[in-house]
Amino acid sequence: MKKNVIIIGAAGRDFHNFNTCYRDNEQYNVVAFTAAQIPDIDGRKYPAELAGELYPDGIPIYAEENLARLIAELDVHDCVFSYSDITYEQVMSMSAIVNTAGANFVLLGPGDTMIKSSKPVIAVGAVRTGCGKSQTSRRIIEYLMARGLKVVAIRHPMPYGDLVAQKVQRFATVEDLAKHECTIEEMEEYEPHVVRGNVIYAGVDYEAIVRAAEQDPDGCDIILWDGGNNDFPFYKPDLNITVVDPHRAGHELNYYPGEVTLRLADVVVINKMDSAGPEGIQLVRQNIEKVNPSAVVIDAASPILVDDPSLIKGKRVLVVEDGPTLTHGQMTLGAGTVAARKFGAAECVDPRPFTVGKLAETFEIYPQIGDLLPAMGYGEQQVQDLEATINNTDCDSVIIGTPIDLNRVVNISKPNTRVYYDLQEIGKPDLGDVLDDFLAK
Repeated sequence: MKKNVIIIGAAGRDFHNFNTCYRDNEQYNVVAFTAAQIPDIDGRKYPAELAGELYPDGIPIYAEENLARLIAELDVHDCVFSYSDITYEQVMSMSAIVNTAGANFVLLGPGDTMIKSSKPVIAVGAVRTGCGKSQTSRRIIEYLMARGLKVVAIRHPMPYGDLVAQKVQRFATVEDLAKHECTIEEMEEYEPHVVRGNVIYAGVDYEAIVRAAEQDPDGCDIILWDGGNNDFPFYKPDLNITVVDPHRAGHELNYYPGEVTLRLADVVVINKMDSAGPEGIQLVRQNIEKVNPSAVVIDAASPILVDDPSLIKGKRVLVVEDGPTLTHGQMTLGAGTVAARKFGAAECVDPRPFTVGKLAETFEIYPQIGDLLPAMGYGEQQVQDLEATINNTDCDSVIIGTPIDLNRVVNISKPNTRVYYDLQEIGKPDLGDVLDDFLAK
């Protein structure tokens, strides 16, 4: 008899696990997905067009809070945990809920979920959200492009819209962001790639995506996997690079699947050494040595630049930071905060008295954010609420610490300045050394 399965996810790894392990597998019957972390995902369906011949009606997506009831009502045998960047305590709490309801708790590994590409693959991951994967990816691409190679990036999924339309997405220009109706989070990941002149793919079906990338019309010599959260790669890497964050020292051994990415790494980049304390840096070094002593370790910084420091010095500033880094990444500072300190802001204004709508809900769910404003923009309403909150806030100016210029997305009525940050290696070895060795092999 077929075993009934629920896939526990957040609109990303869950769909990939289904596509690689269950879509055409007649031994199993996936009766539901559950959704967490991302707003407004539950209540939809994984569509029949993507689910395959075994699922002509598609697969319903429910809120995770209904999991125990669904296990009983749908006679579920296995629950497959399929999202990232959560504590081990949370993982095992979920396991307890599943086991108590009578089902098996399953974690799929790289062997069953990594797809092999016909091109060399460099994977970039991290032990937490907000460690600096994106600037590391960009640095690697710059090295490879300088060597005359065509690099195609593939980004970890963020499919929050029409899943059928998002099966395979290709971004080569800024205009493509509007064409595909990207959320703010998607723009933050895709825009820095396209403005540098390289193509990036994303979507839902990562087998179809990598095959399209391999045959990209602009050419493809190397695939770069630009990971999301602290997930391990969807593709089998020929070179695996993991970024760690000494601002959150110790997290690399306490979050799932961040420790997996650390143990899998050929190269570990210790980022943000310009702003982290020595104790955090030392603890990260010790933990790398403990679980992956053979990895090459690269020291790095993320130096901060701003358009107009005069809008910060002596001013009462509102700091707007990357949304996921503050929410499930649990950071209490970001590039905008570092810029406020570096350039002498008089005060970082607390936005909480001025929040409206879904932004107010975000602070209720993630109270640790404090006096920073996350650039939440998963849907049109959130974007409107973000604009209203920024313009409501009693401040002299706004520091935009997100990877994109928010002025393109919302109408900011206050003076504002944008923060820039790129990866900068410290000493040797550096990424150039690693990539030269990789290319020689």
